[in-house]
Amino acid sequence: MPSPLDEPAPGEPAPLGESSQPLDISACHTASIDPPWSGVRRGALRAGERVRLTDPKNHRHSVLLEAGKTFFTHKGSIDHDAMIGQPDGQVVTSTGGVDYLVLRPLLADHVVSMPRGAAVVYPKDAAQILVMADIFPGAHVVEAGVGSGALTCSLLRAVGTGGVVSSYERREDFAAIARDNVDGFFGGSHPAWRLTLGDLAVDLAERERDVDRVILDMLAPWDCVDGVATALAPGGLVCAYVATTTQLSRFVETVRAHGGFTEPESWESLVRGWHVEGLAVRPSHRMNGHTGFLVTARRLAPGTSAPRRSRRPAPGAYGHDYTGPRPAGPAVNE
Repeated sequence: MPSPLDEPAPGEPAPLGESSQPLDISACHTASIDPPWSGVRRGALRAGERVRLTDPKNHRHSVLLEAGKTFFTHKGSIDHDAMIGQPDGQVVTSTGGVDYLVLRPLLADHVVSMPRGAAVVYPKDAAQILVMADIFPGAHVVEAGVGSGALTCSLLRAVGTGGVVSSYERREDFAAIARDNVDGFFGGSHPAWRLTLGDLAVDLAERERDVDRVILDMLAPWDCVDGVATALAPGGLVCAYVATTTQLSRFVETVRAHGGFTEPESWESLVRGWHVEGLAVRPSHRMNGHTGFLVTARRLAPGTSAPRRSRRPAPGAYGHDYTGPRPAGPAVNE
């Protein structure tokens, strides 16, 4: 039995992780059918929302439900009214006798099917960014560029309404597509999102201060390293998403030579599905291979220099053919 000494005095907060009042889980779940600004819809399917239809051959179709409309395929048609008002996860039959599974799309489904201007950050990389860049509720995150808004949706979900996602995009057409995609997913203008049409390399140091995280998905992220160093709070993190090894090398070496960051860490993720059917258990013939490289580094406190590297570079790493930034540390190969 707990001792009276373990109980908080009147007016004092309960210990971390405890509450003086029991939590009514059922009330939390039913208080709002749709969790606010989550992009998630609950209850019966409604006109104005998207659903995903999947046939027996796993062919998928994205459909925007509208009262009185009809979805046509070469396997027959399906009335939208046959789905509106019905529960999620239903099966409808086309006039051609083919069954279709009806489900609300997940965020990962929305990302790969959304209209695109620039290429999207695929779910496998977005998941890595959220965890390895430690995107947390209430964080102030700067993102550049916004592309088609795929990563923006994940960032906004992670920071919640108590955080801020400041997205910068140089191209007006890309910004317009991203705005439509993000607003379409959340059902309106998310209160934590600020979309700026401009160049991050120019605007970052002027507009942003004490930022928790900076996510760079752009052609030349090395141009923004000085601005990122000014905008990031001590201990903050920069994460770059680049497509090629030359971009990877130049960004890593620029961050390393700057001296105001920890040693950059770089990697890529490869996802391979598996076929599981009775005794037939084998890797899938297709996989999500290379899409991009990720690099992360932490901001050091002002006036603090990165510790000198004790490990010598590989032979020839910084030889006569190398023309990029050269890091401080043991003598490099000439």
